Amino acid sequence: MAGPLARMAVWRASASRLALVYLVILVIAVSVVRFTSYLVTQREITRQGDLLVQSELQALREQYRFGGVQRLVEILNRRVDDWGRLGAVYLFMDNAGNKLAGNLTGWPQEVSRDGAWLEFELVAREGNASVDHPVRASAIQLGRNWLLVGTDKSEQERIARQQRSAMAWSIALTALLAGLAGWWYSRRVAARIREVASACEDIMSGRLSQRLPAGDSQDEFDQLAAVVNRMLDRVDQQAAVMRTTFRSAAHDLRTPLQRARIRLESGAAQSVEPGQRDAMVQSVADIDRVQRTLATLLQIAHAESATVEQTQRTVLDVAALVHEMAELYQPVAAGRGIRLQAEALEPALMHGNRQLLAQLLANLLENALKFTPLSGLISVAVQTREGRVQLRVADTGPGIPAAQRDEALLPFRQLGGRDGAAAGEAGGSGLGLSLVAAVVHIHGGHLKLLDNQPGLAVLCEFPAA
Repeated sequence: MAGPLARMAVWRASASRLALVYLVILVIAVSVVRFTSYLVTQREITRQGDLLVQSELQALREQYRFGGVQRLVEILNRRVDDWGRLGAVYLFMDNAGNKLAGNLTGWPQEVSRDGAWLEFELVAREGNASVDHPVRASAIQLGRNWLLVGTDKSEQERIARQQRSAMAWSIALTALLAGLAGWWYSRRVAARIREVASACEDIMSGRLSQRLPAGDSQDEFDQLAAVVNRMLDRVDQQAAVMRTTFRSAAHDLRTPLQRARIRLESGAAQSVEPGQRDAMVQSVADIDRVQRTLATLLQIAHAESATVEQTQRTVLDVAALVHEMAELYQPVAAGRGIRLQAEALEPALMHGNRQLLAQLLANLLENALKFTPLSGLISVAVQTREGRVQLRVADTGPGIPAAQRDEALLPFRQLGGRDGAAAGEAGGSGLGLSLVAAVVHIHGGHLKLLDNQPGLAVLCEFPAA
């Protein structure tokens, strides 16, 4: 059954929106953690490199203190090969700018001689190509000379690039996995909700034995289904008790009423006093009215307690049924000076219970006959449109005010028409439209009371076969 939830856009579902929110939060959290880890790692690598440079500067300072310029030049000349092996950068020069030792050709222009940490690019030959190497260095003054010690940051930047790539891939993978998990979760929740909605629609359509699906996982849906099913069992039990009590009372009343009616008819036939005979005849009429009310109540109870399986056993032609009922009531209408016409040119097929639908038409025609004045018109039309069988019964009577149409469908409601006439004046019990509403409901249809201008139009719509 394609209910409203089945047609709902996926991103309008609460589960989908919740999964999307969790996905965004998770991606943001992973991004923050990964970026923080990246910053901490890079800061630690830079700190370790700075410690090595500071340690080297301190060791060379000690060598200069003990051996002077000559000692420091000898040490730097032995370490000139450390560029290729360790990425170490050395430059020892005098105050005039003359190079004394090291693997730099001259003092970098970007580097000042104030001892601050500075970074610059160093061009080195690797094979036949010139490659730029980023260098982080620090310089100190030794007497009237200057010493610069630095380290190549190429390896650090390579590690940084790898970390950034790993960070991007991890965030993307997290988003993908979280998205798949959220999609699966939203689909699972939507499927469970559709199952519950479908079961509820079946119950509302008359399958009173239907229950909400419950699995073995004992999650929130299963717990909710168990509670609702227990509630439905309780409601079904109470409704069964009420129906049984009502039917028993109605059936028990039939026999004494029939006996009283027979005795009154017999007494009226034997009575010689006109007053007594008139009272007995009026009492018989009252008993007939009570019996008709009980019969109608039993019909309503039967219609409301019926199931969809009971009402959709056969495929019937509503157009043929309309012609039969119109032919049956034609003499009654003609005797009251009312025109009764049926407009059912094409077959209108639907699944339903023929007896209940015939009773529906009978109630609508009898109501129309009660309130349609002399020379009035009653029309019964049937057509199939957009997958729906539309049955329309209209009269030219006083009608029902728009504000009272919903109330007219309730049992024992005798409403006044536009001209102030009461339904009770026509001998009604206020149960005719209630029975019609019950039959329409059990067939999965819709009932509307419309203005016929003048009069009332009753529109019943059923799913077409």
